[in-house]
Amino acid sequence: MNLQGPLWRFTGVRPVAWAFFAFLYIPIIVLVALSFNAGQSATLWQGFSLKWYSVVANDPEILRAAKNSLIIAVCATLISTALATLAALGMHGRRFRGQGALQGVLGLPLLVPDIVCAVAILMFFAFIGLKLSLLTILIAHVVFCTPFAYLPIRARLQGMDPRLLEAAADLYASPWRVFWRISFPLLLPGILSGAMLAFIISMDDFVITYFVAGAGSTTLPIYIFSSIRMGISPKINAISSIMLVLSILFVTLSYYLGQRKR
Repeated sequence: MNLQGPLWRFTGVRPVAWAFFAFLYIPIIVLVALSFNAGQSATLWQGFSLKWYSVVANDPEILRAAKNSLIIAVCATLISTALATLAALGMHGRRFRGQGALQGVLGLPLLVPDIVCAVAILMFFAFIGLKLSLLTILIAHVVFCTPFAYLPIRARLQGMDPRLLEAAADLYASPWRVFWRISFPLLLPGILSGAMLAFIISMDDFVITYFVAGAGSTTLPIYIFSSIRMGISPKINAISSIMLVLSILFVTLSYYLGQRKR
């Protein structure tokens, strides 16, 4: 953070900024700290202990929810990243009628509120008669994860030097060979960045998953919500802390790969 910029010279800007960051991060720090609480209370510190992480690791319901979340996140990441890569390649370097509208459709899930998207997807499943299950969650996650995977891939593609592709074509390389030997290695950091972003978005999603989940398809966010309705406990703090660490890790890796120079 640049504290020497002109904006920071205005009276009151710095205290407001620190108050904002305190409001944003102190609850998260408290949640993580209380996940190591030795007592039963989720808000009263009674000593340091790792027992709640042990409880989480040995709870069959939590493990089942974590397994469902991982299966859905991995599958949604693979499918959405593949679709995003094809879309980015198809719309790069050429102009065609309806290109702007297609790009708008790709970015629509980023603009539409989650609740609206969830209701629309649920109505679509009801219209075609598809029973709610892990499959419906997977389809819904692919829908809203694809734009998140598309953005880093498109940014990486726009930063490629077209002269490399032209030089390969001048040397009579086939389009397939050009893609695998030049385009794909250059795009790989963007593809990995988009995949990690899609993975963590899928893992953390609650609203859309809650609407399209069927019986026996509980994910970690749904499990946390259901448990909170019966009261907050250090076990919930531990689960939330684990998901927080995973989110920070994947977002950091996504950012690093997106900024990587070749």
